[in-house]
Amino acid sequence: MTNKIRFGLIGAGAIANTHMDAIARHPDTELVAVSDVSSEAAANAVSTFGGEAFTDHREMIKAGKIDAAIVCTPPITHRDICLDLFEAGINVLCEKPLSIDSQSAREMLSAADRAGVKFTMASKFRYVEDTTRARNMVRDGLVGELLVFENCFASPVDMSNRWNANPAVSGGGVLIDNGTHSIDILHYLLGPIAELQVIEGKRYQKLPVEDTVNMVVRAENDVVGRIDLSWSHQLQRRGFVNLVGSDGVIVVGWQASAYCTDGKTWIRFGEGYDKVQSFVNQIDNFTK
Repeated sequence: MTNKIRFGLIGAGAIANTHMDAIARHPDTELVAVSDVSSEAAANAVSTFGGEAFTDHREMIKAGKIDAAIVCTPPITHRDICLDLFEAGINVLCEKPLSIDSQSAREMLSAADRAGVKFTMASKFRYVEDTTRARNMVRDGLVGELLVFENCFASPVDMSNRWNANPAVSGGGVLIDNGTHSIDILHYLLGPIAELQVIEGKRYQKLPVEDTVNMVVRAENDVVGRIDLSWSHQLQRRGFVNLVGSDGVIVVGWQASAYCTDGKTWIRFGEGYDKVQSFVNQIDNFTK
């Protein structure tokens, strides 16, 4: 019987709960350690999901119990934590955004290559099962020639007291926070980008970072992409991804996904966004 892959988790905030739930659900992985600067947060996490609690990720590394780590701390800390993990030969799944600037992100990638470890950024939306189904439908020609990609992550959220809106910690605003998902989905569905234009909208929340952004993208296959990101307003869209082809439309939605090829009849092909399952699928891909 194959031994399970032993995971350590660094940062026991809100997103960490879903990662720990996914590890628990995956048949080939187990959580053996959690590190957080708050001893209470680390203790609460292990009381629910198991493992040993630490308040310093370096002590967790020294314990020698983990094969892989998930980094869930604020972006400003990602570089140093990941470099410590690479030096110890530990594979890393790092929450988005990878870091607060391109230079430190490149340093992380180079260090992972030198160490010969697996290193990837958490990109949950490409692991939503309906996203994969939509990609296969496009490749199978269901909606003819693909013409337009649309993505929308826009809903009102008060960001005034959240680290995501502190540029020293986050590296930017809604563009780096949610746009990382948008660009990853676009890469997954369309391939490489040829051109990109980003326009900042009105800073309705008066934050030190942008709270609304519109992006226009052209992929190398000449498909045009439109991306809407906002923490300040709601946009009424059928789904978070729309794929418009010459012969129909595919919608990947939050509650359900469907396609239409005759201009009137919508055929449901999935149940939409399942957050925990997407994290399980992500873990499965990471451990292969």
